Amino acid sequence: GYKEPLTAVNITWSSINFKTILQWQPKPSGYFYTVEIHGQTSDVKRKCILTSETECDVTDVLRNVKETYTAHILSVKPAEMDNFEEPPFAVSEKFTPYSQTVIGKPEIKEYSQKGSKLSIVFKDPLTPYIFPNGSFLSIQDIFQHDLEYKLSYWKDQSSGKKDVTTKSHNFEVSVDSGKNYCFYIQGIIPSRRENRNGQESMVLCTSVGRNILDEYGTEVFIILAVIAVAVITLAIVLPVVLCKRKKAKKARAVREKELLNGV
Repeated sequence: GYKEPLTAVNITWSSINFKTILQWQPKPSGYFYTVEIHGQTSDVKRKCILTSETECDVTDVLRNVKETYTAHILSVKPAEMDNFEEPPFAVSEKFTPYSQTVIGKPEIKEYSQKGSKLSIVFKDPLTPYIFPNGSFLSIQDIFQHDLEYKLSYWKDQSSGKKDVTTKSHNFEVSVDSGKNYCFYIQGIIPSRRENRNGQESMVLCTSVGRNILDEYGTEVFIILAVIAVAVITLAIVLPVVLCKRKKAKKARAVREKELLNGV
């Protein structure tokens, strides 16, 4: 009745800014997994030894980012941990970090629109790899001149989009003075056949000459309208109430006077 361990299936590489996770199925029952990373020119490295998980962070053994790797996922029975026979294993597809990792979102540090100039300053995404001084390498440090950035911008509430590229960390483009613009930035690797475009940054919009209705729309208009109606109603009703109270007070005074005269 002993069941042989299953070999891994659905093996996938997931990599953003060179942080790389290997994932597979199924969950083990009665056995463990060990991951071996095989490079074309490098020694075999073992990760996540005897794990019951179905994913493994292999970032630190892929430091040669231009190397092409395959992963062997071994299915190891507890009784065979000290056995010299090779356990059953599954092999992943090839993976080259330099050409396959996804470029993450750049961080927009500041932007401004003055007259007919839209200026944007942004920062590279960081990688998990570290310089000798302890600071993290950016994707620019790794890709060098292979990396460009693309700015996509458009007039607010318009569908006409324009694109420009740069190899620096800032954009300055001409726009229509007094009109608001929205934009996002993404890294691109033009030399790649696949995964050329990186993740898009958050969309930001300028606010040149905006008034409160532009910013908050119909909600503010409704609130202002309600306040205006309330003020007008109060202005009409309050004098009527005061007038009626004044008349009632005068009538009460007359009745009291008549009572006193009758006595």
